[in-house]
Amino acid sequence: MEPPAIEREVGMEVYLSPSPGVGGKLRFFPEDFVVEELSLPPPRVPGGRYVAARVRCRNWETNRLIRELSRVMGISRRRIQFAGTKDRRGVKVQMLTFLASEAQVAAISLGDFEVLERYPTDRPLELGHLVGNRFDITLRVPSGGDLGAPIDAVTAELDAAGGFPNFFGIQRFGALRPVTHRIGERLVRGDMEGAVMAYAGAPNGQEDPAVREARARLERERDFGAAVEYFPRHLGFERSLLHHLKEEPGDWPGAMRRLPLNLLMMFVHAYQSCLFNRILSRRIRAGMPLDAPLEGDLVLPADALGRPDHDACIPVESHNLERVRRKVREGKAFVSGVLFGSETALAFGAMGDIERSVVEEAGLVPKDFLVPELPEVSSKGTRRELLVRPGDREISVGPDTARFRFTLPRGCYATSLLREYMKGEALDY
Repeated sequence: MEPPAIEREVGMEVYLSPSPGVGGKLRFFPEDFVVEELSLPPPRVPGGRYVAARVRCRNWETNRLIRELSRVMGISRRRIQFAGTKDRRGVKVQMLTFLASEAQVAAISLGDFEVLERYPTDRPLELGHLVGNRFDITLRVPSGGDLGAPIDAVTAELDAAGGFPNFFGIQRFGALRPVTHRIGERLVRGDMEGAVMAYAGAPNGQEDPAVREARARLERERDFGAAVEYFPRHLGFERSLLHHLKEEPGDWPGAMRRLPLNLLMMFVHAYQSCLFNRILSRRIRAGMPLDAPLEGDLVLPADALGRPDHDACIPVESHNLERVRRKVREGKAFVSGVLFGSETALAFGAMGDIERSVVEEAGLVPKDFLVPELPEVSSKGTRRELLVRPGDREISVGPDTARFRFTLPRGCYATSLLREYMKGEALDY
């Protein structure tokens, strides 16, 4: 069975499990998709300069949430920190830290946002504090009949394979408007004007008609001053970018800098993610295992918390093959694929051939990921595990529904697991 075109465009070209999917839809209600961060919270420090808060938010994308919190609190967005970004649709429980007073945090009034707990601390959250996420997801399949048998079949196939493919899910690229990888590619190639237009223009049929028409008009007219007036108010990031070009015509790098740095980095990472997905798809299509290393592979050792150490690579050679295979079986090492950047090592052997072919077909060399126009988005690259084993997995089937509860390491996508069961349209994830 072939995945939908939108998934193939971002490199998800195959499924690992051969059994048919059940279709259905995720996030029919926001409460159908609940994710809770598993993080290392900052310590409680009476009198600390920061306030740590455990919050629950509903249908808030992380960057827009931080922007809105900054506005209602009257503080710079740089004074609000988070450990991991979250997709908009669904219910999220996560940690934030604020360089603000407890009274300011207690006074936050924002729709679909609730502070569950707060306390003083002496340090901000950092990305490394995120360990993983716990998911509670309800899949709805109207008139789905007996869901138990097909779900059991896919579960058995994934168990036999050792887990599910660690694809970057469609949310990485924009579920309704998958353009982040296209923006990232333009940044890497030094096409700043193209990046601006891919972000603010590039209308998509799934968007609200008013948004779609605004983007299309910008594409036609290229009048950024006029666009500031007609772009919908809720497109705050786009409007900031357009306002800069109204004041500074032709300053494309400056316009991109009006976006948060983590969002700019997300664009470059999305392009790297698309290339990784293609590499992973080709390994699956070639019949190469994801749960057992081959000669030429690079494996990642587990760190003290059992997570892949992305800064360390062990080449697999004939003399250590059996030992490394044993470590992988024990969950102490992970077969990896490249997230190509300015300093990444490629594998050898068959996996190296796959990685080189994807990179060469894209016409890339390492120095492309050193971006002189926007040095802050340059990326050294890294390596990423090819396979994920969900933890604490529970699956229960009811009338026209299936409930999935599990944990995943940070950076892994629940939808990449659920797509194996659904095998449906990307918008249903």
